[in-house]
Amino acid sequence: MTISPENTNASVLTNTFDLKAGLHPLTVLTLLNSTLTVLQEQLENKIQQAPKFFENAPIVIDLGKLQTQADRIDFVAIRAILTKNQLIPVGVKNGNPQQHATAVAAGFAILQEGVKKPKPPAATSHQTGHQTATTAANVATAAKIVTEQVRSGQQVYAKGCDLIVLGSVNQGAELLADGHIHVYGILRGRALAGINGNKNAHIFCRSLEAELVSIAGQFKLSEEIEKIAWRLFVDISLTNGQLAFKRL
Repeated sequence: MTISPENTNASVLTNTFDLKAGLHPLTVLTLLNSTLTVLQEQLENKIQQAPKFFENAPIVIDLGKLQTQADRIDFVAIRAILTKNQLIPVGVKNGNPQQHATAVAAGFAILQEGVKKPKPPAATSHQTGHQTATTAANVATAAKIVTEQVRSGQQVYAKGCDLIVLGSVNQGAELLADGHIHVYGILRGRALAGINGNKNAHIFCRSLEAELVSIAGQFKLSEEIEKIAWRLFVDISLTNGQLAFKRL
């Protein structure tokens, strides 16, 4: 028996989706000027350094550091440049109303910065003591702990906290954390700390043989790592906007 559309009662069908807010890491492209020919050339050069790292990456365009906020941006051309380089255009932020309107017309979403919450009223000494104890307890558990080896093709994300891996990380695996990353075995895969822009994040590794390490978007590939800290016990951090490797 064939059911025609007019015989289908939508009210008795089960739900087909669940819509809720989520948080996923996005790559931010901060536009410093509106010269798109230069953007295309420099973007291609950047991607060639780590093509797999950027492949199908969701991209947000940040207009907050444009030299001239009144610049007219060709978002259709930007979308074409991103797509050509196998990047996925997602949204725009920190532009003026005219730029946002043009971006929406070109198919971009508009991302708003988080709203600051008002300060809570001053607490009494009893409340302060209780809150201090609670905060200390939260800090003590603010880490995602992985007790097993991270296999090739596996991705582990520590949202809003540090990531601690007690075993080794195989080639082709990927670690992501908003905070620090600690690897007590051999790191052969990729490790990206501070992916929410936290420039104070560190990567601690007992034996560094990584394909890629990154903090707050600054990264180095295995070819560069081999010359600096290969198979060493290191603390990786950001110094003056560049990755620094300290032997432990």
